[in-house]
Amino acid sequence: MSKHARFNRDEVVEKATNLYWEKGFHGTSMRNLQDVVDMRPGSIYATFGSKENLFKEALQHYAGAFEVQFNKCLEQQPSILGALKLFVESAVVDETGTAPSAMCMMVKTIAELTEEQAELLAETKQLLSGVESEFVKVIREAIVRGELDESKDPEMLARYLQVQIIGLRTYARANNNHQAVLALVDDIFATGPLAGAVAQD
Repeated sequence: MSKHARFNRDEVVEKATNLYWEKGFHGTSMRNLQDVVDMRPGSIYATFGSKENLFKEALQHYAGAFEVQFNKCLEQQPSILGALKLFVESAVVDETGTAPSAMCMMVKTIAELTEEQAELLAETKQLLSGVESEFVKVIREAIVRGELDESKDPEMLARYLQVQIIGLRTYARANNNHQAVLALVDDIFATGPLAGAVAQD
């Protein structure tokens, strides 16, 4: 009979996710990981194979958290556009600065990694593509519900939304002006391509 693991893998990955979010891939050392997840380097390698593999699991864990957060926004708002606006606000304004929210870890990772980490970069790009696909689905639903004009292109709007989130997240990190960022989010749904019948709160 095999021995049970002496650790909870999900807890380890979650702790590693928060550490990678705080320090980035390059800024996180094996010593950092050892201290935070409370595992010896040999155990980390035996379990995950490498720092890169643990980072990949952290990204996948994070993508799951994104899905949960996105669905919560859809549940909290009566309109699709209202839910999208709420999600964008949560994605670009991180009140605590200590834990990842919405898409920010993926955006941060894309900005940090180079072709030297081609596999991790490709994984992150694939996850972001999955996010965009989710946006396409809900934007199509908004059109069906009459919240957006049927002449709108869901794929184009999903790309537009991705670009806005990435840009606003970068701006928020550079300027630390939450009110200005939230005003820009308001503008996206008031006068931009995503302006619709019930976008406002």
